[in-house]
Amino acid sequence: MADSVTLSTEKREGRGSRRAAKLRDKGRIPGIVYGHKEQPLQISIEKKPLQTAIQHNVRVVDLQGAAASKAQIVEVQWDYLGQEILHVDFKRISADERIKIQVRIELKGHAPGVGEGAVLDQPLHTLHIECPAIAVPDSIKVSVAELQKGAAIHVRELKLPEGVTVLDDPDQVIVQVTEPKVEAEAPAEAATTAEPELIGRAKGEEEGEAE
Repeated sequence: MADSVTLSTEKREGRGSRRAAKLRDKGRIPGIVYGHKEQPLQISIEKKPLQTAIQHNVRVVDLQGAAASKAQIVEVQWDYLGQEILHVDFKRISADERIKIQVRIELKGHAPGVGEGAVLDQPLHTLHIECPAIAVPDSIKVSVAELQKGAAIHVRELKLPEGVTVLDDPDQVIVQVTEPKVEAEAPAEAATTAEPELIGRAKGEEEGEAE
């Protein structure tokens, strides 16, 4: 679980792309806080600490200032290059509630089945979980140290932190050791091509026409 992160907020007056662009030019990111049956609040946050929190997969923060509340980061809007944050949505939460959130899967160890053509395949990279708001894990760690060729680890086999429930299909494969698929070779062409059968008139018919 990540350490508590505090973000300072200021109330944001007015809306529109021009005002938002001016905020970003000043090193602040526009955002909104909603939830808990309170009125939505337009805010701005200092860019650098917000970026650091997101880069470290922090999903729950303590907001101070204009929006004093514990909150969940529910949506981050990026520019078309995926480099600059344009806007962020926060949802108010309380310390004693459970929340639904998406966390990444982190593989640990080396799979002994990998080698001689066999490769490690990870179809699932994130999990949807429900957990206490004050105990959101940075990631769900999955050990592959005993994974042999042809074996797989499913969602139902996960060892989860206390209080965490997975909402994904329990039969879904997280990681497996498989052999690359080999495409079937095209059948060889016949050495000779059969002559097409000639269909002609019967001998009697030919003779009759000759008369």
